[in-house]
Amino acid sequence: MLDGTMLLDRRAFIGTVVAAAAPLLLGPLGGCRREGALDTALPESDMDRSDGEPAACALIYDPLFLEHLTPPGHPERAARLTAILDRLEADGLLHRLLRLRARSCEDEDLLRCHLPGYLEQLEREVARGRRRLSTGDVSLSERTSEVARRAAGGAMAAVDAVCRGSARRAFAALRPPGHHATPQTGMGFCIFNNAAIAARYAQAVHDVERVLIADWDVHHGNGTQDIFEADPTVFYFSTHQSPWYPGTGAAHEVGVGPGEGTVLNRPFPAGSGREQVLGAFEDDLVAAMQRFEPQLVILSAGFDSRRGDPLGHFTLDDEDFADLTALMRNLADEHAGGRLISVLEGGYDLEGLASATAAHVGALL
Repeated sequence: MLDGTMLLDRRAFIGTVVAAAAPLLLGPLGGCRREGALDTALPESDMDRSDGEPAACALIYDPLFLEHLTPPGHPERAARLTAILDRLEADGLLHRLLRLRARSCEDEDLLRCHLPGYLEQLEREVARGRRRLSTGDVSLSERTSEVARRAAGGAMAAVDAVCRGSARRAFAALRPPGHHATPQTGMGFCIFNNAAIAARYAQAVHDVERVLIADWDVHHGNGTQDIFEADPTVFYFSTHQSPWYPGTGAAHEVGVGPGEGTVLNRPFPAGSGREQVLGAFEDDLVAAMQRFEPQLVILSAGFDSRRGDPLGHFTLDDEDFADLTALMRNLADEHAGGRLISVLEGGYDLEGLASATAAHVGALL
C-alpha cells in the first residue's frame, strides 16, 4: 500500500506538465514529427549482411512509433524519439548503426506476458475512442494499439538481431515505454511490457534459458517485477528513486516461490547519483550474475534518472550512462556471448534524453 507521500508522488507523476512538445507536422518519416527532425528512411530488414560480420550495434526504430499521440504538453510524446534521432545523426553515430525496422507482434507474443482480457480491453477502449486507458495513466489515440504492438515487436526485433548474429548489441528506440505494464494493467505511460516480451520471446524462439533484465530508470519497473517475480529463469535488477512512483521496489522484494532470489531492488532517495547507482551495478549486480550466469542481457534504459529530468530527482550525467553501459557490455561479454539489447523506457527532458541516449549508444558501439 502506498503511503501519503507516495500517493502525492503518483499524482505528481501523472499530472506533471513539462514544456510543450516541439511543433509537430506531417513529414516523410510518416505520422508526426517535429520541425528539423531526422528524415531517415530505414530499411524494412537488413538481417542478411553480405560481409558475414555482425554489426557492432543495431538501431531498431519505426516511424509508426510517432503515431501514438498524447495531449499537448504530455511528458511522453513523439518528440522524444525525433530528439534522439537528431542527436545520433549530429554526433555521427547514426551511420555507424545497423538500422532495422521494428515489426508488429502477434497475440501469441503478447500473451506470454499479458492476460487475454487486458488485450481485449485495450482494443475495445481504443475502438470506442477513449482518450485514457481505464486501467491507469496512459493516453490513447486512434493508432495506439497498433503502435504499442509495433513497439513490442521492436524489442523482439532487437532480440532477433543479436541472437541471429546480425549485430552484437542492439538499441530499440521505441515508444510507448513498457516497464510499468503488468499482465493485466497498463499504467505509467506503458501499455505492453516491451522488455518482458523480448525476454519471453528469446526463451520461446531462440532457446535462451536465462535472461537478465537490468533497469536504471528512475521509476521502479513494477510491471517487469510482477511478470517475473516467481520465475527463476529471469533475473530482474532495478535501481530507482524511493519513495517515488509507483511505490514498489523495496529492498525486501526479492521474488516469490521458485523465483525467490531472482529479484534485486536497490532503492535510493532523491538526489542519488553515480555513487549509488553505478555502485549498485558494480557491487551487487556483478556479484549476482556470477551465480545466475545469464545467456541474454536486456537493459530497460530509462534516462529520467539523468540530472534535470522533470519526472525524477536523480543526478546521473552522460558519462555515468556511458560507464553503466560499458559495465553491462562487460557482463554480457562474460556471461552471454556479448548478447545485449537495450530498450528505451523513460526520459522526458528532450535535450537531456537525447544527450544521455547518445552517450549510451556510443558506448554500445
